[in-house]
Amino acid sequence: MLRSNKKSWKTIAVTMVGVLSISLLAACGNGDDQNAASDDNSAIIVKYDGGEITENEFNTEMKIMKFMSPQYAQLMEMDEFREYLVEQQVTYEYLSNQASDESKKQGEEEADNQLAQMKEQVGDEQWKAMLENYDLTEADIKNYMARVLTIVKDKSPKVTEEELKAQYDASPEQFITATVRHVLISFQDPETQEERAEGEALKIAKEAKAKLDKGEDFAAVVKEYSEDPGSVENGGLYEDTPIVSWVEAFKEAAKTLEINKISDPVETDYGYHIIKVEKRTEPTFEELTQEQKDTLANTIVNTQIQTFMEKELDGIMKGEIKLPANPAAETEGTDTEGTGTEGTETEGTEGTETGTEGTDKGTTDTEGTDAGTESTEPTTDSK
Repeated sequence: MLRSNKKSWKTIAVTMVGVLSISLLAACGNGDDQNAASDDNSAIIVKYDGGEITENEFNTEMKIMKFMSPQYAQLMEMDEFREYLVEQQVTYEYLSNQASDESKKQGEEEADNQLAQMKEQVGDEQWKAMLENYDLTEADIKNYMARVLTIVKDKSPKVTEEELKAQYDASPEQFITATVRHVLISFQDPETQEERAEGEALKIAKEAKAKLDKGEDFAAVVKEYSEDPGSVENGGLYEDTPIVSWVEAFKEAAKTLEINKISDPVETDYGYHIIKVEKRTEPTFEELTQEQKDTLANTIVNTQIQTFMEKELDGIMKGEIKLPANPAAETEGTDTEGTGTEGTETEGTEGTETGTEGTDKGTTDTEGTDAGTESTEPTTDSK
């Protein structure tokens, strides 16, 4: 496989690195893990300066990636992307090994903290079920998390104020927050679950807007009209929410609408929204909190990791990557004997999310680990 083709994975890979480094755990292995590694007699996939990746280690890494980013499960079945993940695994191991002892200690401590947060958010029983579903142990997750967080702890303090300012200037809207109320009229009738006739949703949205324009209480109109279960009980309110968490049309309205003005119907994939922005905060770079600057630093570190993979990784690799057999490829085209049924999958569906959807922690904050609760908030993930 040609490295030049890997460029097509860059956007997705950067996203994955970003999620993992901000929200997940990347801890250094303990003695037990080293003993387990010494008993690993599986084939070596690749060697690099100071280490190697075995087939068992890669398979565990693949399961962790699917656990953390289930939305990429199908993509991970492609050989070209699997090779990219080997390179990412080498990068994480190499850079974490190069980090200072203090950074390794901080990375492990942060891994423990974030793991505890993840478990608390989803609950012990669901956490155990999630691990079992992906055939992982808690130690697998923790050890993976400390590797990444060790890199972040090592590189973040070296980011300069000038670099932070440049990153802020590249996307200042990422820190804009807004308090909004909205009425959602869905394209789908919530009672029948059938698509409404063309123009019906817009007609109902205009009725709701007309009542608001006449001065009727927003919460009362929400109760009468809105079909967003995530906000109907609190008057359609979403408070101090980062606008980047919303779909584009909703985000743009939250960013530009005059304060306390009732919008015309705003169309998204989910229906028509009548929006009122009650408050909007747009901090300058000088007004950013330390937490927000840390977010900028994490983004810069993610870019540095990607740059290392593109420009320096070849210099530490020893030989070609020898990918293990692809289970997905082996099951493709499998015929059930005597039936002629092609493509039958055996032993479960690959990439099944079963309750782990959104465990990107926003895992970076374990965002989206709602364990099956539905909401019609217009977020980029769910709206």
